[in-house]
Amino acid sequence: MNNYDRLREILDAHPATAPKAKSIDEILRLLFTPEEAALAVHMSFKYKGVPKIAGAAGVAEDAAKKNLESMANKGIIYSRNKEGEKFYGLLPLIPGVFEFPFMKGGGTPMHKRLGGLWEEYHHEALGVSFAGQPTPLMRVVAVEKSIKAENRVHPYEEVRNFIRDAKYIAVTQCACRVSVAKCDKPREVCLIFEDVAEFLVERGFARHISKEEGMKVLDEAEKAGLVHTSNNSSDKALLICNCCPCCCTVLRGMTQLKHPHAFEPSRFEARVISESCNGCAICAEERCPMKTIEMKDDVAFVNAANCIGCGLCVSGCPVDAIVLEERKQLPAIPATVAEMGAKVLQEKGRLDAFLKIMQG
Repeated sequence: MNNYDRLREILDAHPATAPKAKSIDEILRLLFTPEEAALAVHMSFKYKGVPKIAGAAGVAEDAAKKNLESMANKGIIYSRNKEGEKFYGLLPLIPGVFEFPFMKGGGTPMHKRLGGLWEEYHHEALGVSFAGQPTPLMRVVAVEKSIKAENRVHPYEEVRNFIRDAKYIAVTQCACRVSVAKCDKPREVCLIFEDVAEFLVERGFARHISKEEGMKVLDEAEKAGLVHTSNNSSDKALLICNCCPCCCTVLRGMTQLKHPHAFEPSRFEARVISESCNGCAICAEERCPMKTIEMKDDVAFVNAANCIGCGLCVSGCPVDAIVLEERKQLPAIPATVAEMGAKVLQEKGRLDAFLKIMQG
């Protein structure tokens, strides 16, 4: 087995997965030089210092340091600073190896080829493999202004709390819209928090912003009809993706691949107040990302079974004829990121492989 195959197997042990396909082999060869791949197979998702990685790989520390910095600068591994020393770890495919190289805007022949390969991989293997079985890694968070005051009882479901609670915030380009480029929706609307945000700013993939600027990003995303998504746990937000249905890997898992567990819907669903509807069709034609609203006799009708509870129809209705109501059967959200990861690994049969890599 060559180093690229070994690296893919390591990445496949993560909850985000990296299923076997011709396209992922070419992707890894585009992103990792042979020397980098030979070093990466001695790493894990646990951060390690240069001496430990170099020792495991049997290479000199200065050579290891050079390759580790090269990979971190390309956004294909992660680095963090601790007590004056740098530590390095592998990134999952999503969010990580796919997104980060596009966050500077792409535009090169290499990025064009890479975008085509990721698109091929999404349809061929990754889209279905990344989806939940049944627990998804990502969930929809409703537009806050669409939620009635009496329903605001879960802070982790109020997207502005994610920003208020964050100690460090960065904004960056939406990798999906950069690589797929099927719409003209705003691109600099991906919000990343804490350590990963600091890494992306340090390496030039994102810019540090204030909480006030973060709120403005949310407003821009909502105005543009983008869906808020975040990690599917209730302890903390690692990121807020603002997604479109034509480019976004997460949403397309349902809109294109028809996977029922591509992501977790919010705990709400939309309902039309028929007597208030003026028949403008803005909700059906412009705001609903899932095309689950249709017009019947000039009145909007929501197919609740397919509603993801994003709230964009509510915030976009000029006559306040749509409301979000709590679902009768609420989605179960894991309490912590760690619990979510463990649950997904068990469901996908990868827990033992993941633990083996983390113990290495």
